[in-house]
Amino acid sequence: MEWSACLDEYEKLVIRMTTPRVVIDNAVCPKATVVKVDSARKHGILLEAVQVLTDLNLSIKKAYISSDGRWFMDVFHVTDLKGNKITDKSVINYIEQSLVTIHYGRTTGSNGLTALELTGTDRVGLLSEVFAVLADLQCNVVDAKVWTHNGRIASLLFVKDCNSGSPIEDTQQIDRIEARLRNVLKGDNDIRSAKTMVSMAVTHTERRLHQMMFADRDYERKPILQPSGDSPVVTVQNWVERDYSVVNVQCKDRTKLLFDVVCTLTDMEYTVFHATIKTSGDRAYQEFYIRHADGTPISSEPERQRVIQCLQAAVERRASEVIVLFHFIVSFSVGDYALVRPILQVLINENFSFFSRGQGVRLELCTLDRQGLLADVTRTFRENGLNVTRAEVSTTRDMALNVFYVTDANGNAADPKLIESVRQKIGLSSLQVKELPPLVYHQEAEKEDQAAGVAGTVLLSLGSLVKWNLYHLGLIRSYS
Repeated sequence: MEWSACLDEYEKLVIRMTTPRVVIDNAVCPKATVVKVDSARKHGILLEAVQVLTDLNLSIKKAYISSDGRWFMDVFHVTDLKGNKITDKSVINYIEQSLVTIHYGRTTGSNGLTALELTGTDRVGLLSEVFAVLADLQCNVVDAKVWTHNGRIASLLFVKDCNSGSPIEDTQQIDRIEARLRNVLKGDNDIRSAKTMVSMAVTHTERRLHQMMFADRDYERKPILQPSGDSPVVTVQNWVERDYSVVNVQCKDRTKLLFDVVCTLTDMEYTVFHATIKTSGDRAYQEFYIRHADGTPISSEPERQRVIQCLQAAVERRASEVIVLFHFIVSFSVGDYALVRPILQVLINENFSFFSRGQGVRLELCTLDRQGLLADVTRTFRENGLNVTRAEVSTTRDMALNVFYVTDANGNAADPKLIESVRQKIGLSSLQVKELPPLVYHQEAEKEDQAAGVAGTVLLSLGSLVKWNLYHLGLIRSYS
């Protein structure tokens, strides 16, 4: 008995020694809340800490990561999405409690749902076909996330049986689901790489999407659209004296950027020993000192290139590449361009390029959930030539809250008239436009005498955009 009592005390000591110490301070920094985490170091614990913050949609403005032996310290400067400090006591308490438990790892349970993992070649209408098959097999999609990158698609769908409301456990039914979905993903040209898998529980959803894309080797495939000048810049060099590989990432800042980068490094079996993260304006600068899990730095040129490719892909999978986006909410007459003509002329003279690529127009669907809803909505997208590049599906009680990013079949900005037609078919009150298509027409002028013609084209586009905004503000009756 005495030995058992001693063992219990020893276990308690180990728990006290390894439990992270968390301090959240709103006084030390005038512009951000400072979150400090001290803990025993283990592989993946940095990712767990970043995951806690990004899952709350907090923006990490600065961060300092440092390891000393088997101990590490993280300091994060965070704000909400509006750039304000975190003052809500319940949120602060949640952050503290979640960070204290990160040493033990976290797994996302199924919550009574069956998880379907799908990867394959992206094509127009693919998501519509997937949802149609699931509806036919009496599967209700409760939650889903879909990413596309370099012509590939990765999707994580959480479903339950339409009749019983229970997870799908029958092996024959699971086999039917896998077989039907695999046939849809194969299409005519993806016999080898199309994959489906059914499970009852998964890791963190977005981390799993990164893992699926990584396993699918999307980073090796040529992008359908050529990279822009604002593509992520990644460099990798070795610091020989200290046996570190130094990774630098520079790109446009956005939410969850640090999560995406750290997630990829962790799943590639690299350990981050030191790091400095900072933002300036809309730019992010990240520097990581890494080693393999066995303590060695990157050892070859092919490995260095692979790290660069994988990190670039990690940044691009979630990012929407829009070089210049005008979102004018105006109250002046549709025909009055005098107010904006000087601004446009300055931009043209500075050789700004106006074009859109990437994830497209954001549409939000909020309506009563019903069987086959997603199949019907995505079929309407497909029949009207809209391609879904990214999707987030969720169900709260009896309401479906779905987000779709859509482009035309070629990956360009969808015609506003087409978007409006789709909204009328699905329901104007249910399907809302949350991000408008950018201007698509201006290419860099090579000669000064072309400026006037280009300006005319841009102004014509602006006229369409102004009408679009006025229509949705209810200031005009029709868009044409």
